[in-house]
Amino acid sequence: MGCWSPLDAMEAYMRTLRLCEEFYKYCEEEEEEEDEGEPIPMEPKCVEYISALAAGNRARRMVDVEDGGMSPSVLALAAAARQTGGRVVCVRREREAGERLGRQVERLGLADVVEWRVEGRPRESVEQIGGVDFAVVDGGMGEEDCEEAVAALDVGPRGAVVVVSNLFGGGKSGAAAEGGRRRVQRRGRSSVVLPFGGGMEVIRIAGSKRRTFVVYYEDTKTICCCIPVLDCHANDSGVRKSKCVRHGVAYGESDSIKELCTNIV
Repeated sequence: MGCWSPLDAMEAYMRTLRLCEEFYKYCEEEEEEEDEGEPIPMEPKCVEYISALAAGNRARRMVDVEDGGMSPSVLALAAAARQTGGRVVCVRREREAGERLGRQVERLGLADVVEWRVEGRPRESVEQIGGVDFAVVDGGMGEEDCEEAVAALDVGPRGAVVVVSNLFGGGKSGAAAEGGRRRVQRRGRSSVVLPFGGGMEVIRIAGSKRRTFVVYYEDTKTICCCIPVLDCHANDSGVRKSKCVRHGVAYGESDSIKELCTNIV
């Protein structure tokens, strides 16, 4: 992700407060309690935190994966998108929920920043969204769907932040913790669990940005195209390594690519 922007985070925080107020006013005017379900209970810490985190990281491609229509996370991401000039893609399993969300988005004037998709299992829709900067995945969907959605994310070159909410639904904190470890092992670089929003896990996923450089040796007439990589799983100390694309040789900072490559030419 890019550099943290405290100004964007603060502006998104304020936008979220106003948007939540508009949503409740809309619920009263349109009698949402009878037509499309009860008003959504908002936990301020959860909504404002998500919005500030997304905007502060200057996220532009955001994804919300859950069941149902409008939710606190959609409002939070919409406020962040307004601040960063981004867009939110909401993934739903059932068409009825997607259509209900679409009506709510239109009435709240959020159609310019929010869209919705329905593709059966969440993974199928998530796989089609490229360059994700920020995502919110509802852990209440079930461990399998949650794991698949996180694994299917195609993150941008700067990496991404993923928020998994409702970890402690039904009091299954042990299962949630185990699921969190699997998510970090599969995709994450680091994670932390926060005690609000029904239990919220924040995962930072490393980007796929790679720089290529060419090494040329006149004495051996060897030309090698190399990609620097940082393999944190193989090397706990975080020592930067590189790989010769031509010969498939990995080497560290103290190794000589000339010696390694010419030995297999």
